[in-house]
Amino acid sequence: MTNKTSITTNTKVNTKKYHSLSRRIVAQFCIFTLILSCLYGLLSFSLMYDLEDSFIYNAMDDEVKFLIEGYQQQGQWPKPRSNNMQLHFSKDSLPDAVTSALVTQPNRGEFFGENGLYYHLYVLPDFQEVYLLAEVSGMLLVRPMSGSLLKFLLAASFVLMLLACIIAWLLGRKTAKPLQQLADLVDGVAPEHIPDNFSEKFPANEIGILANTLQQTMARIKTALAREKSFTRDVSHELRTPVAIIKNAVEVYQNCQNLDDNTDKKAVAALMKRISDASMQMEQTVVTLLSLAREEQTSIKKTAVNLMALIEQAVIDHSYLLNDKAVEVVVDDNTNSKIYLQQGMLKVLLDNLISNAFQYTDKGQVQISYLDNRLIIADTGAGIEADIADKVTEISVKGSQSTGYGFGLSIVKRLCEHQDWQLKVTSSNNEGTEVSVLFDY
Repeated sequence: MTNKTSITTNTKVNTKKYHSLSRRIVAQFCIFTLILSCLYGLLSFSLMYDLEDSFIYNAMDDEVKFLIEGYQQQGQWPKPRSNNMQLHFSKDSLPDAVTSALVTQPNRGEFFGENGLYYHLYVLPDFQEVYLLAEVSGMLLVRPMSGSLLKFLLAASFVLMLLACIIAWLLGRKTAKPLQQLADLVDGVAPEHIPDNFSEKFPANEIGILANTLQQTMARIKTALAREKSFTRDVSHELRTPVAIIKNAVEVYQNCQNLDDNTDKKAVAALMKRISDASMQMEQTVVTLLSLAREEQTSIKKTAVNLMALIEQAVIDHSYLLNDKAVEVVVDDNTNSKIYLQQGMLKVLLDNLISNAFQYTDKGQVQISYLDNRLIIADTGAGIEADIADKVTEISVKGSQSTGYGFGLSIVKRLCEHQDWQLKVTSSNNEGTEVSVLFDY
């Protein structure tokens, strides 16, 4: 199911149209520069026109003051000082272009005349029908060169946009490079093949935050996949014994039925009890393994468990491993204690440790004791080989004499880590093995 989902997801990603982040940065930067250049050009034109008009109006204001003062002192209007200015005492004496425009726009102050002439009209305050007309085409600087200014601003805008493209390309490349590296790192790569702590290679900014988030997500995925693999492996390992018991009990029952229809009810009841006990063991084992497979700690109910009873059951269930062996099993009286644990987890722990001790002990003794919250299982078997002694609790690690898959002690290790129990394995070649578990409850 996981592989199918992964394939579907990859297909969607590959068929989606790819957009280059650096190109988008360049395009948006250029559009922004173009808009900014246009606004700047319009503002520059408006400012230059306003400055030119202000210069003309200031000159006319000075001339109006001179004319009014002369009229007040002499009783008649003096002649304007500027050759381009004239006094008019009626609208009819104004140029035709000005007169016709005032008909529809009586408050207008600027007029275009014939042959490129340009007029400014000033109505003298407190004097009716007295006008100061200035032909200012010779004073204009901006309007005659507006075409050249427009070309200059267009050229400047083009240069600015070119510079913006170069800067945006450099910025986009620099910005997109770590994102591209991050995309290349995780694209199409299985979570278990992604290196650990890869977020440290990225800058401490939003990209670093994204990389750190991806790293944490990938770590959780890797852990989840490992738990899934461990669960399927552990289930196959742990359920073999109860399934074999049920299968054997059913075969015995069928054989009894074939031999005698009046099978002893006590024998049937014994067989049914074996099936019931094995089914209960399977249920407890599955619950335990599921708790190990979950990411969060589960609140499995803990009860007071009689340690000796579970030890004796584990010894009986795995006694077939001692057939034709001169091995004595010693269960100390100190194991007759109540411990507050989850029964299923303790059952899985005992099954693995006791079955290992039985399997690897050909003669001598297997001793099981409990002292100061510490369970100790010691045997006089061949011991653990030196080349695997440091990694005997890892998955699929087993000795040359092992007939299993090397999963037992790895399950015990993960179970102890899950429950915060302290596991210690002591062994030397040909001198037996001692496994101790300190319960922290």
